[in-house]
Amino acid sequence: MSTVLLTGASGFLGSAIVKSLKPHYSLTTIGRSDDENISCNLATSVPELNSDFDWVIHAAGKAHVVPKNPAEIADFYNVNFNGTKNLIKGIEQYGKLPQAIVFISTIAVYGIDEGKNIDEAQERNATDPYGKSKIQAEDFLLEWGAKNNVRIGIVRPSLIVGQNPPGNLKALIGGIKSGHYLNIDKGKARLSMVLADDLAAFLPTIAQHGGIYHLTDGRHPSLHDISYLVASHFGKKKLLNIPLSLAKQIAVTADFIQKITGKQLLINSKKLLKITSTLTFDDSKARAIGWKSRSVIENTQLWLD
Repeated sequence: MSTVLLTGASGFLGSAIVKSLKPHYSLTTIGRSDDENISCNLATSVPELNSDFDWVIHAAGKAHVVPKNPAEIADFYNVNFNGTKNLIKGIEQYGKLPQAIVFISTIAVYGIDEGKNIDEAQERNATDPYGKSKIQAEDFLLEWGAKNNVRIGIVRPSLIVGQNPPGNLKALIGGIKSGHYLNIDKGKARLSMVLADDLAAFLPTIAQHGGIYHLTDGRHPSLHDISYLVASHFGKKKLLNIPLSLAKQIAVTADFIQKITGKQLLINSKKLLKITSTLTFDDSKARAIGWKSRSVIENTQLWLD
């Protein structure tokens, strides 16, 4: 039975990885929780490993937070970049290197809000702390892997979907349940999504091949499709819609208020562009090595309770 070291096991995706891999692999987890096999805050400390591993899956990371001050900005680099370096130091100190390391990165490395069928060759132009810290971690691992003859797999997943999801999907579901959600421009924007369970099950394949991959369900549903599916599930008969022209006027006003007060508002021009722009990704590279995915829209039992 292959041995696997997993970081981030207590997180949203990490929980799905544990569920998928534990029946088939000898799994050791590392993190800050008392439930982990190895207790260590990778952002500040080098872990003390007491065995070697065939593969390492590095899913620990900081995301889904808009930093409000320099300390919160620094947290992204401490967790995502320094945490990666500390993990590697721990592996090196033990002495025996793994065959492969799989790193869960993000599509945020591209620093773009719109585009269609973007592939892995897209330039990484992120300017925010989250995207930049993930770029640094990617580059560090790729250089280290090449130097030490360790396969490096990098996953840049689209929006990950599962039970109790974080981030924007959580906000969408919560808004619809509370009756405070509305579509803008009829929800025309499309986005790529992937089921957490499918992503988790494919990680051993990535460990065997190495390389950089997008993972999506291949359907790229619209916000209209997603929001009406959620509304129907929770018995909400009608969703409101506002025209794009009106939304732009509101966003410009919000920009002005934010500039004067310095407070983050629910909507501004940057956020409006993000939620009204199509952003989809090409996963044909992963499909060439066996990636198969279920439809998010057709499997609501996996993410709507």
